[in-house]
Amino acid sequence: MYDVFQNTRRVRETLMANWHLGLTSFGGPPVHFKIFHAKFVDKLEWIDEQLYNELFSVSQALPGPASTKMLYCINMLRNGLVAAISTFLLWSLPGALGMYGLSIGISSIQGTLPRIVYAFLSGLNAATVGVIALAAVELSGKAITDDFSRVVLFLSACAALMYSAPWYLPVLIVSAGCTTIIYDYRWLHNPVRVAIDLLTRGRSSTRRTNVEISQSADGSVELADVRDPAQQVIAIPGRSTTRVPAHASPPREHHDEQTGAEHEPRVLPSDYPLKLHWKSGMAIIVSFVVLFGVIIALKAVLPNHSVLYDLFANLYLAGTIIVGGGPVVIPLLREYIVAEGWVSPRDFLIGLAIAQSFPGPNFNFAVFLGSLTAVNNGYPSTLGAVVAFLGIFLPGMVLVQGTMGIWAALRGRRWVKSVVRGVSAGATGFIYTAVYRIWQVGYIDEGFQAGKSLGDDPWWVVVTATAFVGCRHFRFHPPVAIGIGAIMGLVRYGVNSRT
Repeated sequence: MYDVFQNTRRVRETLMANWHLGLTSFGGPPVHFKIFHAKFVDKLEWIDEQLYNELFSVSQALPGPASTKMLYCINMLRNGLVAAISTFLLWSLPGALGMYGLSIGISSIQGTLPRIVYAFLSGLNAATVGVIALAAVELSGKAITDDFSRVVLFLSACAALMYSAPWYLPVLIVSAGCTTIIYDYRWLHNPVRVAIDLLTRGRSSTRRTNVEISQSADGSVELADVRDPAQQVIAIPGRSTTRVPAHASPPREHHDEQTGAEHEPRVLPSDYPLKLHWKSGMAIIVSFVVLFGVIIALKAVLPNHSVLYDLFANLYLAGTIIVGGGPVVIPLLREYIVAEGWVSPRDFLIGLAIAQSFPGPNFNFAVFLGSLTAVNNGYPSTLGAVVAFLGIFLPGMVLVQGTMGIWAALRGRRWVKSVVRGVSAGATGFIYTAVYRIWQVGYIDEGFQAGKSLGDDPWWVVVTATAFVGCRHFRFHPPVAIGIGAIMGLVRYGVNSRT
C-alpha cells in the first residue's frame, strides 16, 4: 500500500512539474538550462547548485541533446526511471508533433515562399539570437568560479568559433576537463615557478650590479649580497634594515578553497531513488556499443536495404557523435540528410529557421527531416518521423542512463570535481558559438534562401537587442520575446512593401 501511494505521489509530482515545459521552453538548450535552474534549483529545490553543475557537465560531455538529458537526469534522481521516461515524452513530443505538422505543410509547397513568410522567419531568428545571448551571459556567471574557469570558458568559446567539425567539440571538452585537473592538482605549478624564479633572479642580479656601480661614489644606498633567494635585504642610512620577501604565494589551502578542488565526498540524499549500480551502468554502455556496431555493419554489408533503414542508421550515428548540441547537430544533419538527396536545401533551411523558435529540444528538427525523407521516397510520412525520432534520441538517452550509474560511484572523488568544473566552463563557452552560427544565417529572403548575416540589415540588430533587453531588464519570458521578434519582422515587411 505504501509503494502504491509513493508511486502515485511521484507520478503526480512529475506531471505537475514537467507537463508545460515541452510547450513553453523556447530558445534552445542555453535557455533550457536557465529554465531548469530557476525551476528545479531555485523554486522546487529538487537539487542543489553543485548537483546542478554536475548534471550540466555530464549532459554536455555525452553525445545527444544536452538539455533533454539533463531534464531526464533531474527527474530520475527525484522520482525514478518511470518518471524520467515520462518526462522525456512530455518534453520532446510537443515539439516533435509540431515539426511533423510543419513537414506535411512544406512537402505540399512548390517553389519559393511568399516574402512575408521569410520576414516572419527572420524576425524569429533575430529574437532567438537575443534570447540565447542572454542565456549565455547568465550561465557564464554560474560556470565561472575563479579566474582559471574564466580563462577556460573564454578559450573554449574562441576555439569553437574558429573551427567546426564533428570530432572538434569533444576534443575541446576533454581538453577543458584535463587542463582543470592539471591546474587544481598543481602539477605544473612548481616547474613554472622555478622557471619564473630563474628568470627573475637573473634580472634582479643584473639590476643590483648596475645600482651598486652607479651609487658607490656617495654611499647613499647599499645593497647587500642576497644569500637567501627567498629574501632581499635593503639597507638605507638612517633607517632600520628591511627584509622583503622575493616571492609571495598564497598557501595551498587558500588555493584549494578558491578552485574548489578539495576532497569533499558528495552523497545523494536518501530520498533520491537512484538504484542503478555501476555494474548495471557498464552493462548498458557495453550493450549500446554492440548495438551501434551491429547497425553500422548491417548498413555496410546488406546489399538491399530501404531508405528508412539508411535514415535510421545515419541519424543513430549522428546521435552518437554529436557532442555540444546545436552548434554541431545542424551541419551534421545537413551532411547526413541533404547530401544524400533525401531533402532539398530549401526545405532544410525553412525547417531550420522554424525549429529555432519551436519549444523543446532542437533535435526535433530530425523529425521534420525524417518525415520529408519518407514522403520524397514513397513512404508514409508518419513512419519516417518515428524512425527519425528514435534514431536521433536513442543514443544519447541510453548513454546517459548508463553513465548515471558510473557517475553515482565516482562523483565524490576530487578529480571528478575538477573535471566537472572544467567541462562546465568549456561547455558554457560553446553557447556563444550557437549565438554566432544563428546570427550568420538568420536573415533569409527570396534572393538568399541559404541565409545571410543578421548584421546585413540594422532592423534585425534592433530585433535582437529588443529581445535581449526585454528578457534581461523587463523580465520578458522567452516565448514573448520571440513572438515580439516575429511581429517586428512582419512590421518590416509591411513598411518595405509600401515603399
